[in-house]
Amino acid sequence: MTVQETEETSLLTDSRGTGKTGNVVFWVIALAAGITILATLALVAVFLLLQAKDAILARGRVFTTMGSANHVNIWEFTFPQVFGTLLGSAMAMIMAVPVAIGIALFISHYAPKRLAQTLGYLVDLLAAIPSVIYGLWGALWLVPKLVPLNKWLNAHFGWFPLFGGTASPTGRTISSAAVILAVMILPIVTSISREIFLKTPGLHEEAALALGATRWEMIRLAVLPHGRSGIVSASMLGLGRALGETMAVLMVLSVGASYSFHILEAGRHSTIAANIALQQPESTGLALSGLFATGLALFFITMIVNMLARWILARTSAK
Repeated sequence: MTVQETEETSLLTDSRGTGKTGNVVFWVIALAAGITILATLALVAVFLLLQAKDAILARGRVFTTMGSANHVNIWEFTFPQVFGTLLGSAMAMIMAVPVAIGIALFISHYAPKRLAQTLGYLVDLLAAIPSVIYGLWGALWLVPKLVPLNKWLNAHFGWFPLFGGTASPTGRTISSAAVILAVMILPIVTSISREIFLKTPGLHEEAALALGATRWEMIRLAVLPHGRSGIVSASMLGLGRALGETMAVLMVLSVGASYSFHILEAGRHSTIAANIALQQPESTGLALSGLFATGLALFFITMIVNMLARWILARTSAK
């Protein structure tokens, strides 16, 4: 290197600096962003707690549930809604996740490239549809189509608790709401799973095929283990939407308040989000505080679900 080149390199290094200032600035911005997230969550929790304080401290049966004139205490008011929220979300996950994984595998490993691109666009389009559109579609078209199926399940499998009781002639049940939720979370789980499957190392797939594995064996031995953490993440995102969905459930479900496992009966179940949307416009005082108490319960349920997802991901990554 000539003397002139050495001088030019030295001047270029001096003009750029060591980068310490940029590192410090970036560290401060990242730290501020992290603190902002934590502070926002804390403020939301404090706000809900303050608004729900009167209801939590209330004594006696001072709350009324939808569809009943009976008075209940705050725990009897909240727990049936928690039960309905968890029941509907669990049913939606059971229906949606296996189908979503199957669609993702078909798009990523079976479909021709042009068909796979088209299906990918359609799945992404489904994720962009507003929930009120799903609610209208479900209430006006899907629910009437489910009534014959509900009656058949009740007639032939009524001995099983889920299908027992009396099937609703309107179809406005928690089972119908769960079907709508399953359709809504299907594109979320499918899109994320598809991207994870496409990132499977090609050498792993080629090695499995070279050892004589069939395509399904290659998927089972190479693709699914690699995408396990992504499937969990996608499922948790879908579960989060199912837990907090409001309008679609409200437009489909005939709201009630009980712990019944009879999913084909109307007026038995409610979800927290749907009940808040239904009662909030006319609630004041202690009744409004009770709704905030149910919102606080939903906040903690969502937080527990996310903590559980992080724990599962940590164990999966360790393996």
